[in-house]
Amino acid sequence: MDILLVDDSIPFDGYSPSSQPLGGVEKAFARLPAALLRRGHKVRVINRCAFPVVAEGVPWQSWDSPPPETCDVLIAHRKPTLLDFPTEAAKRILWLGGPAGAIREDANREILARHSKAPLVFNGPTHHIGCPIELANRAVTIKPGVGRFYREAKEMTPAQPPRALSTVHPLRGLGWLLDLWEKSLQPMVKNAQLHVFSAALTRGRLGGEVPASFRPLFDRAMALKDKGVVIAQPLADSDMATAYREARVHLHPGHGDEFYCSTLAESQAVGLPAVIRRAAAAVERVRDGETGFVVPDDEAFANCAMLLLTDDSVFKGRSEDARAHQRGRTWDDAAADFETLFK
Repeated sequence: MDILLVDDSIPFDGYSPSSQPLGGVEKAFARLPAALLRRGHKVRVINRCAFPVVAEGVPWQSWDSPPPETCDVLIAHRKPTLLDFPTEAAKRILWLGGPAGAIREDANREILARHSKAPLVFNGPTHHIGCPIELANRAVTIKPGVGRFYREAKEMTPAQPPRALSTVHPLRGLGWLLDLWEKSLQPMVKNAQLHVFSAALTRGRLGGEVPASFRPLFDRAMALKDKGVVIAQPLADSDMATAYREARVHLHPGHGDEFYCSTLAESQAVGLPAVIRRAAAAVERVRDGETGFVVPDDEAFANCAMLLLTDDSVFKGRSEDARAHQRGRTWDDAAADFETLFK
């Protein structure tokens, strides 16, 4: 098959996950083309990459480059408007990268009605929430793969003092987590550290400007420095895998707007147990009692996190289960699922 993937969001390419921190949605789009190529397809990408590049055998072209006249399959990423991309395609697919509610907008409904045979690809059950009932028969679930740096990570090497980490978006639960850390967790494990991975907060730590909505959280995190809170820079895949290997627990508050939680999928594959609240897609990533804990309240959250930070047997069991159960899904598997839509 001759496959064209299109995305008009931000600049990145197929090399980006290996060289810079990247969001889960962008990372997924970066990984699928090479997986399709490995399965014998001709694959091209047009997006807002800074300059044309061939990544793992796949040519990436900049957004202003001339589109090909034809292709067998067009995979439009995120935006229904990209289904109108000016290439003659035998098959068009919309791969959603955000909340399903966006396709309820009138303009998007018109586009989807015009492309009435285009499948709608969601990442999981939670991602389906908000999909209009009249489009449900076109909805397909394809679970993303996990990158090789996480699936092939070496054994865990927990650092001392014991380390928790969080990758939560600051506006989606970090304030709650910092309060819980100060009032409950840190008093139970006085030497523990909490590494908060956030690009926006790191800019502030380095003297840059912090968005107004983030400022109270930044100030709060900085004020807790003497209680083990560390603001950390998000990293490229290989280095982020190392950060996961050095921690003992991934703390994730969870939020109703989340539809996949890619960092949880990655840390679980490395072997890092998680403690999460019962919220949205987070519960799809963690096996309660096996690869971590899904908890009902603040007290349980703090107690389970404390156990993973201090009890080697609890940590080891949950870590081994995470490595055993959560690293099987490759991007080649995801590409094979996409192939079922090409007919």
